[in-house]
Amino acid sequence: MTTEPAAVYLVKGADPSLVSQSVAHVLAELVGEDSGGFGVEDLTSDDLDVGTVIDACLTPAFLSDRRVVVVRDISKLRADDLDRLASYLADPLGTTSLVLATTAAVPARFAEAVRKAGHLVDAGVPSGRGRGQWLAARLREAPLRLDPAAVSLLGDHLGEDLGRLAGILGALTAAYGEGAVVGPEELEPFLGEAGSTAPWELTDAIDRADVAGALAALHRLTGAGQRHPLVILATLHRHFTSMLRLDGAGVSSDEEAAAVLGTRSTYPAAKARAQLSRLGPEAVRRAVSLLGQADLDLRGETGAQEEAVLEVLVARLARLAPPTRRRAATGSGRR
Repeated sequence: MTTEPAAVYLVKGADPSLVSQSVAHVLAELVGEDSGGFGVEDLTSDDLDVGTVIDACLTPAFLSDRRVVVVRDISKLRADDLDRLASYLADPLGTTSLVLATTAAVPARFAEAVRKAGHLVDAGVPSGRGRGQWLAARLREAPLRLDPAAVSLLGDHLGEDLGRLAGILGALTAAYGEGAVVGPEELEPFLGEAGSTAPWELTDAIDRADVAGALAALHRLTGAGQRHPLVILATLHRHFTSMLRLDGAGVSSDEEAAAVLGTRSTYPAAKARAQLSRLGPEAVRRAVSLLGQADLDLRGETGAQEEAVLEVLVARLARLAPPTRRRAATGSGRR
């Protein structure tokens, strides 16, 4: 955001909650706390009409310095509707700010029209180390403070579901007041169900021979993550077949392994190569056999419950390494 209001803001992200929070932030920057006043017209509806949006944008502000037009889900608009909006943005009314939001992809030409006339607002959460930095920045802005142990607990518990952060912070502030310092004991009652996690948390735990950690990741993926059992099976299948493809390929470097696997990055290839070395070819072939049987079980061959099939599979996969290698992997995971 800049101090000068722009003609358009397009808020994009995969998480509807985070997108909604970013829209609220943009509105607060534009109109302060008066987001429901005369200056704001929210045109979000199931039967959204682009003509109505453009007419609203071309209407001069009334009883306010600036008119703000909000459309919270432009995925309802067709490609030709977006072209009409792009035409408006080429010569927008100077006293109107158009705030658009979406969790879907938008055509590149429309994104470019927005970029020329205003701002693209990324409501997503960075991956890897950036995720921790994103969380730390939001916590610094919070009206109360979490001690380091509470920050760690909150990050682990939310996992990928960072859209819940604002609600938890709001509840904590209401309970303990602004300026309070919150520890794990005060935080825990407000956490609710553990959030989802990334698929690689499951495969990394399996690679570490961490049965408990692998089962915990599985439950988060099927619970808060709502991932279908066959989707999880596909993730595990790709993980182990990557090792199988490297077996006997004669690769001597991570770059050669990446070429065999058809990936641009050497990072996943290096992980597959290292895990193949730890497990050995026989264990990898056993893993693929277990995955094949689990696929049949999930499709109804034995009538076993899906949850039980996945739990047994994950536990067996995490125990594939020879005993000495299991101890070494588990020990390295604790350091």
